[in-house]
Amino acid sequence: MTVAADFTRLASNTGGRIVKSDVSSAVKSYEEYHTCYGGDESARKSKYADMVNKYYDLATSFYEYGWGQSFHFAHRLTTESLQESIKRHEHFLALRLKLESGMKVLDVGCGIGGPLREIAAFSGACVTGLNNNAYQISRGTELNKAWGLDQTCSFIKADFMQMPVPDDSYDAVYTIEASCHAPDPVACYKEIKRVLKPGQLFAGYEWCMTDAYDPKNAEHQQIKAEIELGNGLPDIRTTNQCLEALKAAGFEVLMEDDLAKSSPVPWYLPLDTSRLSVSSFRLTKMGRLLTHNVVRFLELVGLAPQGSLRVSNFLEKAADGLVAGGRTEIFTPMYFFLVRKPEAS
Repeated sequence: MTVAADFTRLASNTGGRIVKSDVSSAVKSYEEYHTCYGGDESARKSKYADMVNKYYDLATSFYEYGWGQSFHFAHRLTTESLQESIKRHEHFLALRLKLESGMKVLDVGCGIGGPLREIAAFSGACVTGLNNNAYQISRGTELNKAWGLDQTCSFIKADFMQMPVPDDSYDAVYTIEASCHAPDPVACYKEIKRVLKPGQLFAGYEWCMTDAYDPKNAEHQQIKAEIELGNGLPDIRTTNQCLEALKAAGFEVLMEDDLAKSSPVPWYLPLDTSRLSVSSFRLTKMGRLLTHNVVRFLELVGLAPQGSLRVSNFLEKAADGLVAGGRTEIFTPMYFFLVRKPEAS
């Protein structure tokens, strides 16, 4: 696909299922949920479904344009490209879950299904993605067909806090940087445990504040707020809170580790504008400037909806917050856990 075609897709899909004339007001409504714009945590939690849906309608086309089909970070070796590390990160999850051909697997908060397709192709499992955003499901369905995986990969439109799925339905469940959107982690994990078969495994990568985070430190507070704004989060939990929530939900913890600590290449490097990169040019300072100016032009001439530039702006703010969170080591996007549902639960 050419650069021009990529910009055309970015412009035409900004806003997702939101009526194009309403994109600007949706951006304003989304921003007002967040601390940076006077919002508070209670509103983000009580109206999390609206907030998260607005976020992904507004941000998905930018994600796909800049990052690809898998919207997550990865443990990365010095010999790997970003996309190679993303695939290995997904394969690691599949291997830890012991996925095999024919297994029935649930991806909770699947985005447009990049990991879902990679894991299904790698393991042979039948993977269902659960997502509450209609635009992402429509885009994921289109991509499943393009990959030739529409017979083994599918989607359910639903809130992961209330899944329309019978008890004990899946052989394995995973989540990749998605359950961080949950307003109540214990309730979310309990719902996942309910649909998982007894004795089977649940694994995930969770966004967390680390032990280095000081809630009384103004700089730390600002970094956390920027990450929440730019990523549709009600509140970022600590690694310990995540672990305790899994235990409170009734899971047996088999493994937990912050994989960011052992990554030879810093996970936030692709977002660091001080670096130069040919393979990830769109994420560099020059690439972001180009995108910013093109989006400004497309909005000016009416090819992109009003509000598109503001989406680009808060995503850039999020990127800067993520880099700051990584450099100060107060934030990780890859707190990994592997847990088991007890045989009798």
